[in-house]
Amino acid sequence: MAARKALADRLVEIRKDAGLSGHELSVRCGWHAAKTSRIQSGKAAPTDADIRAWCAACGAEDQVADLIATVRATDSMYVEWRRRHRTGLRRAQERLISGYEETSLFRIYVSNVVPGFFQTPEYATALMGAVIDFHETPDDVAEAVSARTARSRLIHERGHRFAVLIEEWVLRSQIGDVATMTGQLRHLLSLMPLASVSLGIIPFTGRRKVWPLEAFYLFDDRRVAVENLTAKINVVQPREIVEYAKAFNELSGMAVYGSRARALITEAIEALR
Repeated sequence: MAARKALADRLVEIRKDAGLSGHELSVRCGWHAAKTSRIQSGKAAPTDADIRAWCAACGAEDQVADLIATVRATDSMYVEWRRRHRTGLRRAQERLISGYEETSLFRIYVSNVVPGFFQTPEYATALMGAVIDFHETPDDVAEAVSARTARSRLIHERGHRFAVLIEEWVLRSQIGDVATMTGQLRHLLSLMPLASVSLGIIPFTGRRKVWPLEAFYLFDDRRVAVENLTAKINVVQPREIVEYAKAFNELSGMAVYGSRARALITEAIEALR
């Protein structure tokens, strides 16, 4: 409902920017004023045709694509972790795989943990255990870890590329015990030679052009999944996807790769000792 109300508010702004009253817009669109009222209050979701008519009436045809994308994703734009995980983590992990299989290029920026595709089972177990404790959701860690690590097979399958950026902080933030973290860092080193993987690390000391952001995952140019403490936000509006792609490109320019990235990982392993 929050996403639908945000869409409704945006449509109201478009109408007001055009200098139209609700009645005038209804006349131009050729429908009853009650329909305009329901859309503006968020009680009714507009169809694609409604969006096109609304924007045409307001001279805002350039906003049609973004608005239609928003309408189609309204019910899944903002998903609270507590609601998504109310029966445990396994189902949530399994639901992700179909969308991942359809993606050719993953652009992933994570500022807080090693991204799921690159996690070892031990690291994933420690991390998911902490998530379950914090959100007080049913404990199905073993099944959830199995589902998460199973999708790592995509790294080795043709047709998928992974451009991944992590902050150096991630290498130094200990998840699980020393053996778990050491194993995870060594796993990162083992993935770096793969042709499907580009791993960049943004150093502590680098001059920042883009401030540290929440974790986000770009699925080709179709969708962005943004993860924060309480929810996942699915971004589908083309103009917002362009913004995230721009941020990823800027962050990429701040990262180090190859031998310099390996050196940072090796230093983090040594620090654990």
